[in-house]
Amino acid sequence: MSNTDIIIHDEKDNVGVVVIEKITPEQDCNCWIMENDKSDLIQSKDEIPLGHKIAMADLNEGDTILKYGHDIGKVVKNIKKGEHVHVHNVKTKKW
Repeated sequence: MSNTDIIIHDEKDNVGVVVIEKITPEQDCNCWIMENDKSDLIQSKDEIPLGHKIAMADLNEGDTILKYGHDIGKVVKNIKKGEHVHVHNVKTKKW
């Protein structure tokens, strides 16, 4: 996909990774799903810097975050689709 803003590694993933310098609030973003070479669109709710995650769906406290098709942590504060997913709303399940 040309002009990709977000990469999603696996179709099961509920977060994508920002691959441009930053996404601004209410930006329409082009997403590329690597697993099957599909594309998707999402509108951001927050400013999100390069390398950080964006929620691809509404996530509730206790939900599992999937990235690369794997469990990378749990939601500790509800996250709306398009919001920044980072240490303020996700924690590891290891401790």
